Amino acid sequence: MLNTLDWSIVAAYFVAVFAIAYAVTRTERTRENAQEYFLAGRHTGWFVIGASLFASNIGSEHLVGLAGAGAASGVAVGQFEVLASLILLVLGWVFVPFYMRSGVVTMPEFLERRYSAGSRAYLAGISIAGYVLTKISVTIYAGGIVFQALMGIDFWTGALIVVLATGVYTVFGGLRAVLYTDLLQMFVLVGGAIAVTIIGVGEVGGWTALREASAPGFFSMWRPASDPDFPWTGIVLGAPILGVWYWCTDQFIVQRVLAAKSAEEARRGTLFAGFLKLLPVFIFVIPGVAAYALAASGRIELDNPDAALPTLVGTLLPAGLRGLVVAGLLAALMSSLSSVFNSCSTLVTWDIYKKIRPEASERRLVLVGQLVTVILVVLGLLWIPFMKNISGKLYQYMQSVQAYISPPIAAVFLLGVTWKRVNASGALASLLSGFVLGVARLVLELRKPSLPDGPLFAYADMNFLHFAVLLFLICSAVLVGVSLMTAPPRPEQLTGLTFQTVPPAAQSDRSGPKWSAWLSVVLVFCVIAVWLYFR
Repeated sequence: MLNTLDWSIVAAYFVAVFAIAYAVTRTERTRENAQEYFLAGRHTGWFVIGASLFASNIGSEHLVGLAGAGAASGVAVGQFEVLASLILLVLGWVFVPFYMRSGVVTMPEFLERRYSAGSRAYLAGISIAGYVLTKISVTIYAGGIVFQALMGIDFWTGALIVVLATGVYTVFGGLRAVLYTDLLQMFVLVGGAIAVTIIGVGEVGGWTALREASAPGFFSMWRPASDPDFPWTGIVLGAPILGVWYWCTDQFIVQRVLAAKSAEEARRGTLFAGFLKLLPVFIFVIPGVAAYALAASGRIELDNPDAALPTLVGTLLPAGLRGLVVAGLLAALMSSLSSVFNSCSTLVTWDIYKKIRPEASERRLVLVGQLVTVILVVLGLLWIPFMKNISGKLYQYMQSVQAYISPPIAAVFLLGVTWKRVNASGALASLLSGFVLGVARLVLELRKPSLPDGPLFAYADMNFLHFAVLLFLICSAVLVGVSLMTAPPRPEQLTGLTFQTVPPAAQSDRSGPKWSAWLSVVLVFCVIAVWLYFR
């Protein structure tokens, strides 16, 4: 449990968050200007963008899950973090120029520019439903667990504190408050994680001792193609597809990039985030491996792998550092929650309300965005009691549906910016086909124990990364086939929105200063170095 010093650090963290949120959002512009509220006025610098990309991505359930996977099977789970560094390069060099040049506020709006209103409606609906049913609820739930397990506060009280505290500054400050509080939270999060890593590895006896004490294969990221969780074929072929969807097309992430001063500032932000994403292997996964080694030697008790991080914090960390780590966990969940609140309210306001009321004033759009955030806070709280009655396995399936519907979204974005012949009919057919196949996979997976051997069982039993590859190929084929059988896109659906139609004057958007290109090369070599070390 926490002592007085720990509580003081946690209290100081909350004070700092609210002080920053108040300082950066006390002007009238935030309340009167929709671009200011939803995109921080489009004048955010690269450092803030990169920090926010990292902090928004890392939630408390992410931290606990990575450490738990490290304790259960080693560093293989770190593949998703390392691959994210490369996908962020794709965001910065491939997608950013089109997003910035088009001036869109949301990803569904970009799909409408490139394809049709139907594609926009599909992506907006899928994103909003996914945010409410998974991202918001799981983050609130994780917050309640953190308060209960590490702070001795009742679950419901903890969840209420997290939701209300995050909701207040998100409602009044918009994306600007989210970005700058994320900047603080990034430092707290990384600082706390480093403390746990150093002390955990030190307790084992150092890095060499940790490698010797770990189970065979724990320090290898590359698993056989038959591995049920992390087959190398799925990592190489399937994980990038899910990565393109999440890092390059999800409003939750891309909204930070859209707030940049320029395409180059946005690209620098993705580069910074790419380097930051190399850290989780060492400061989130390795503590789980250390917990495994300590439990194997009898120095700590580890009831289940997911308890790795709380166990290390509770048994090894001294007063003060324990408070810092708890503040880091709170930072992780509050940054994720504030980001999803803001992104979801942006989608509802921009892609639903503004479509219905195109004449709405700037102030009205801001008010609608604030109201939607309040509603999301209430929905998140109302959803928690139902989560208590949902088995962990069923909830895992609910989460996995995002992986099943993401390949068609990745396909329409990737092919949309690289080939001008794909059109609105092909995009909608691809999205709907992917949705049907993804939901069918979810239903069959729920019924897998009762399925006889055969094609349906094989479809339900396929590793989700391999399934992502199959679904991406099918959706791409549907997109191309239907597009070729129907009329080509109109010129206004292409100009400046595909590589084949970028005006000559805009070519410089993709080049940027040489140091950005060189840093990109350095990042690629860093990824290769990590892969070689953990081979």
